[in-house]
Amino acid sequence: MTYVGESRPALRQPEPERGEASFKDVVAAYVGLTKPRVIELLLLTTVPVMFFAARGVPALGLVVATVVGGALSAGSASTFNCVYDRDIDEQMRRTRRRALPRHVVTPRAALVFATVQAVLSTAVLAYWVNPLSATLSVLANAFYVLGYTMLLKRRTTQNIVWGGIAGCFPALIGWTAVTGELSWVPIVLFAVVFFWTPPHTWALALRYREDYANVDVPMLPVVRPAAEVGRQIVLYSWVMVATSMLLWPVAGTGPIYPIAAAVLGAVFLVEAHKMWRRARGTEDLSEIQPMRLFHHSNLYLSLLFVAVALDPLLTR
Repeated sequence: MTYVGESRPALRQPEPERGEASFKDVVAAYVGLTKPRVIELLLLTTVPVMFFAARGVPALGLVVATVVGGALSAGSASTFNCVYDRDIDEQMRRTRRRALPRHVVTPRAALVFATVQAVLSTAVLAYWVNPLSATLSVLANAFYVLGYTMLLKRRTTQNIVWGGIAGCFPALIGWTAVTGELSWVPIVLFAVVFFWTPPHTWALALRYREDYANVDVPMLPVVRPAAEVGRQIVLYSWVMVATSMLLWPVAGTGPIYPIAAAVLGAVFLVEAHKMWRRARGTEDLSEIQPMRLFHHSNLYLSLLFVAVALDPLLTR
């Protein structure tokens, strides 16, 4: 059953843009395939963990290698995703300006680009970082492409809950890049990102639920009323905040991190509850304002991981 509140007018098929693209347009199209904003978020959960693992400032060369390898891996996964989802991307308002729907890049060229990035990423991480970090990067890439994009996304409302696991790996990669081994510390941060992903993604999906409904992608806001989406967001938000506080006893942090985590968590919970309250009794997105929570979730994760990096620097 599809539930989107208001009526569902047929989404007009966009006319593909053809013609000769300039060199600048082609370069921009290839960069767009990597989803730079996603890369930024992933690296934001990688580098601070490296500072925390080093209990100070890690070696610059190691940071550069990890960032380059991680960016290539994330770019590869995003490009594979764009190739597989090009049919629905062409019909969705949010994505129809991407390179493949506009026919600036061919699917074959995009596949080659994705494969080259994957190979280079694995080589960089294996040679200049360590084999464990390279292996984790490959697993994250495979899980995003095979698990989320190909298996879960079009089949279940739990798509981004379990598919979001791929976005949690940078915390593990950042830690192993410095220490060469896993421990409970990065696993706690992995779990924070895991529980952060549903509120973050469902807020965005609520804003674009008409798009997802018209291409039969069963995001939770498509098949459940906004009030239920808000309730689920609140539940995950509480677990996320509780999990974030676990880093304090598990890692033995100084006072900077737990204070920041408590304040940021409290503000996030207030915002989540406000959105849930606005969603009760209405499906009007102008009243619910889901993008407010979406943007706030980006700020929450950014500042939380900044606190992860600053804690060992300011409490030594």
